[in-house]
Amino acid sequence: MPLTDLVEHFNDRFEREHHANYRPLIIENDLVSGIFGSLCISSSFSALRQTDNPSIITGHAVKIKVATCGARHLHSYEIENLVANSDTTPNTHFESVINFDRLTRTVHMLNYLPLAESEKVLFLEVDPRHILGIKKDHGAYFETIIERCGLTTHNTVMVLAVTGGSYLTYSAALITGLTNYRKRGYQIALRFDHLISDAHAADLIHKLTPDYVSLSARQMEVESGSNALKKLHALKRVITSTQGLGILRQIDHKKSELLARHSGFDMVEGHYYNPISN
Repeated sequence: MPLTDLVEHFNDRFEREHHANYRPLIIENDLVSGIFGSLCISSSFSALRQTDNPSIITGHAVKIKVATCGARHLHSYEIENLVANSDTTPNTHFESVINFDRLTRTVHMLNYLPLAESEKVLFLEVDPRHILGIKKDHGAYFETIIERCGLTTHNTVMVLAVTGGSYLTYSAALITGLTNYRKRGYQIALRFDHLISDAHAADLIHKLTPDYVSLSARQMEVESGSNALKKLHALKRVITSTQGLGILRQIDHKKSELLARHSGFDMVEGHYYNPISN
């Protein structure tokens, strides 16, 4: 189905679901953006590559790009405040993180279509509040979007970013929600930006048995210094024990590239490799 027809289809769906004369998806120069109150949502892709042969791209990670409708780019705390207060914003009927998350993923999936190939995967972050806010059938809504775009859940990786100790309180509910995604064919990834502790990371990996676990090379170098390689070796053994693959992100220079190769991590992502973006 042509991109313009897909945009119209999903706009029709949003109108029906929210009983509103509001069509949040717009298309310009073959790129799709989403309007959420005063926010304009778009996509930025980066390539995931084989560590031992970086010329081979195995998939793409996507990050949200958010600006005000006046084109001012926003900080994460500003986005949080605007999403939380969306019910007071004129001309919008989206009132929750769940709806923001769904709109964002629709935008990402539509923008991903020119990059999609049968053997490649797309890594999409899911807000933990989205997982906690849905009691059952996780991934059902998004599955219809994926299929309408001619893609499959198997090539879609739901990424949970693990940051801070607050996740300890909700880990059981998060694991249940991610398990529900997996039952629908999605792959699962854990992304650690900061390691609370090696033991905590290992515990989550053993409980969830994710298909992928990603770590920041930049952060490992800052936090662990000369011990970074030793820590990465230990975590890679945990990942391998659950039959998962390790991803080392934020490879910005040759030192990080060497760290990735010597650590045995399977995939890499970072500016060092000149990733695809838009």
